Amino acid sequence: MAEARVRKLVSTTFKLNGFSILSDAASFLVSQLMPFEEREREEWLDKIVEHIQKQCLETTNIGKDNIELAIHECIRSGAEESETILTVINAFEVPRFEYNQERKKFFLKNIPKDSAPKLFDSAEEKAQLFRYRYILLHQRTARHELFTPSAVGSNETQKFTLRPVDYFLSSSRKVDDAVVMGLLTQLKEGKYYLEDTTGTLQLDLSETRYHTGLHVEGCFVLAEGWYEDRVFHVNGMGFPPPESSRISRDYFGNMNTFGGPSSKSLKLSKKLLKIEEENEDATIVFIADVWLDNVKVLEKLSTLFQGYSECLPVAFVLMGNFLSSQHGSAHAYLLKEKFKILGDLIVQFPKLTANSKFIFIPGPVDPGFASILPRPPLPTFVTEELKKKLPSAIFSTSPCRIQYCTQEIVVIREDLVTKMCRNTIYFPTSGDIPQHFAKTIISQAHLAPLPLAVCPVYWGFDYGMQLYPLPDLIVTADQFNTFTTSYSGCQVINPSSFPRSNYSFKVYLPASRQIEDSQIPND
Repeated sequence: MAEARVRKLVSTTFKLNGFSILSDAASFLVSQLMPFEEREREEWLDKIVEHIQKQCLETTNIGKDNIELAIHECIRSGAEESETILTVINAFEVPRFEYNQERKKFFLKNIPKDSAPKLFDSAEEKAQLFRYRYILLHQRTARHELFTPSAVGSNETQKFTLRPVDYFLSSSRKVDDAVVMGLLTQLKEGKYYLEDTTGTLQLDLSETRYHTGLHVEGCFVLAEGWYEDRVFHVNGMGFPPPESSRISRDYFGNMNTFGGPSSKSLKLSKKLLKIEEENEDATIVFIADVWLDNVKVLEKLSTLFQGYSECLPVAFVLMGNFLSSQHGSAHAYLLKEKFKILGDLIVQFPKLTANSKFIFIPGPVDPGFASILPRPPLPTFVTEELKKKLPSAIFSTSPCRIQYCTQEIVVIREDLVTKMCRNTIYFPTSGDIPQHFAKTIISQAHLAPLPLAVCPVYWGFDYGMQLYPLPDLIVTADQFNTFTTSYSGCQVINPSSFPRSNYSFKVYLPASRQIEDSQIPND
């Protein structure tokens, strides 16, 4: 009798909240609630429903898995064990979200183990790669104020209508003042096309005016102009408008889109925000091209560690290449010895060893897999000697993500600025390159919007390169000159090559969100 009463309570509570609980889920929940008194049952039931409402649901039918997850969340809520101060997330562990065009919302994709992405995936994943990038940018662009319909009777200025490619292909007349978004590609030598999920459209770029940014093949652009005789004549070309992190997160709720152990976005954590604000002296040091076979570099590192031994950084992010040149078959063996020497150097500073994290990110010519992004961590064979001396060392992928308190940082070691400048179809005649670069990757919501032949990417793990929602800081270690810039509320920095830039590096102060240009002076 009591069980029937509890079952009715469960069913009624879920119906009142707009859910339909399946039979097996209801039986499981009833068995969990039976040991409690009536008042406690109602309290637990309210908590469980509250956590279910925060889940990423594709249907109103609630199954046993949803109940188990909600109970687990209820048990651990308040413990906050997942609210870590510092977490390093490699590119292969980034959560994958997909956009539901009917519900206009992102959902976490649950990937079964037997269908998980592979380094060498099917050809379908290559098409899906560009399709997903397009859907992500299109939904963001379509809701921008320039493209949303004007209210009836309003005095708003004329807005644009975003058309798909097949709209023009099916038209037999001239279309003026049109805007279309698609992938910029060169299907025939010397002829550029715009491609979306509905077809391809030949472009005439003879009189095009380019907006700021680096327009390269493989990126998505907005083309404005007129269409006639199966050719789109482009008057102006720019990028999809960017979107601030705050606006993007409205479409994800409190879900953790960045990665890490927490199921909720740590940007909402008051506890971590308090720690971040109180620790005003916290710093993160970024150094690229740490050539361990260069005596001068090791001397400068010793000076650096000595200088920070009393003012301890949260982390040192050391990026490759870790050797100044390639050494063929002996490359890995030599690097192993040099890492052992680096370990001997670091342990000379016990305070740093005990209090600071050392994060290592591989460079393009470091040993491991081919130069395809995301690049896996350095092989264990190379790093084992250093790990013995420095057990807390973290060897991550390129790119990787670093979460410090409520802040999100993306780090990549790749010559992206150089590659984009070499492959742009129109080199900017005004403005500085760092600002053009920052606008490009932020507008594209991707670290490497380049042709796959120029910058290969593992098809199944392309989502690990995304910049959506925008992080707080992007660190792109390039051989290009050191720079600090920002766009759409996101800072973009390049520490440049440590030995080639007179031993300069970047220091980030999370509490104030300031970037400091630092350099180790010559003796």
